[in-house]
Amino acid sequence: MNESHAVELLLVEDNPQDLELALRALRKANLANRIQVARDGAEALEFIFCTGPHGGRKISDGPRVIMLDLKLPKVDGLEVLRRVKGDPRTKVIPVVVMTSSKEQSDVVESYQLGVNSYIVKPVNFENFADSVRSLGLYWLLLNQPPKVG
Repeated sequence: MNESHAVELLLVEDNPQDLELALRALRKANLANRIQVARDGAEALEFIFCTGPHGGRKISDGPRVIMLDLKLPKVDGLEVLRRVKGDPRTKVIPVVVMTSSKEQSDVVESYQLGVNSYIVKPVNFENFADSVRSLGLYWLLLNQPPKVG
């Protein structure tokens, strides 16, 4: 992995308030070094699979973890998850779903598709920030990913 181009976290979120709060929580925990933001599922897929405006990237340059909302414009989060976990080049990337959906069908389908964690966003802003910070600390600092490539 080329460390100068590596992205540690892909944050896929279309809600501007949730996005800003998540970025603020990650910065506060010193986890915001190399974050890429995607505001819809199509943008996330372009980044992950190095197409469109991201054609110059290498898949090996990350992300190390994907925080994914399910309810997204263009391509929904379940389809992004399906494509990431269905491709041998990206299936080992941990995906954490952070969504407002408590729908049991979304939870079940996410796990069937290979999600690593499913978190329902807390309504309270402070709890949401704490959740993002804790997730970032775990997935970026504590989790031991497999060596790829």
